[in-house]
Amino acid sequence: MTISDTGPVQELRRAAAVIGAADRLDLACHVTPDGDALGSMLGFYHLAAAAGMHTVMSWPEPFATASRYRGLPGRERAVPASSFPADPRCMLTFDCGAPGRLNELGDAARFAAEYGELIVVDHHATNKRFGTVNLVDVDAAATAVVVRELARCLEWPLNRDAAWCLYVGLIADTGRFQYASTTPSVFALAEELSAFDLPVSTISRELFEEHRFAYLQLAATALSRAQLDRSLGLISTYVSQEDLCTYDVSYEEVEGLIDWVRTASEAEVACVCKESPDGVRVSLRSLSKVDVGSIAVALGGGGHRLAAGFTMKASVAEVMAEVRCRLAACL
Repeated sequence: MTISDTGPVQELRRAAAVIGAADRLDLACHVTPDGDALGSMLGFYHLAAAAGMHTVMSWPEPFATASRYRGLPGRERAVPASSFPADPRCMLTFDCGAPGRLNELGDAARFAAEYGELIVVDHHATNKRFGTVNLVDVDAAATAVVVRELARCLEWPLNRDAAWCLYVGLIADTGRFQYASTTPSVFALAEELSAFDLPVSTISRELFEEHRFAYLQLAATALSRAQLDRSLGLISTYVSQEDLCTYDVSYEEVEGLIDWVRTASEAEVACVCKESPDGVRVSLRSLSKVDVGSIAVALGGGGHRLAAGFTMKASVAEVMAEVRCRLAACL
């Protein structure tokens, strides 16, 4: 394990010492949380609760999650961002590569960093290291892996609810063990977590194989307008705010659309643009040759080499023109 440039053992011990001395732990993950963000934060929440720690957890507005995460134990115990403490003395962020991804919770993070401790728990190579303690393992397949190591350092035993949540984080960011990040250690952790009598088949179906009919209709519309640029090896499409209204589908529900688009055999890179009130949110995926993480960083976002994203205040056409320009420069 290679957590942080300052040394994995030292950072783990620092984090454990800070957590052990805290009266309250305030937890947050990034806006529109995915399976790893939610799974990691909730997994840590269950571990901390079992250890007798007083804990508050939240994520930025919109305070909702996709229906695929409805089975996550403890999700209902999160509070809206408006109820999150403004003055956290010990705050932990999960799966969040930059303070901007915390939106309105960013002020709380800055307060913690200035007047207390801010522990950043993540695995993104583009992480800004904005905490007082940065547990950033760029080799970890998921932030859930880092949470497991932190629990080990704290000598907090796993329990079923924590294992369930961490398992969700693990399979979400490995694509059910299909991505290149899947290593023998990933399978070893999956074995450890699944030993808690987890409903593996139910979890898999809820996360990857179950959608409302309205979403299928929206997906059909988005796929029907997909464009393939053979010269760039790029497939792209978009979801408009009108689409969301027409089919009564939430922004959170379209999170997985990129996984359908990326299956095109002719494309190396997949791009899905989603119109939102704060700009066009873009998801990028690469098979192997193109570092989409560098493209996302250049456009104000972040992520991994093969999976990244960013948000831009522009039209979909303008955003796509920028993506094509950046992609052409990479080839």
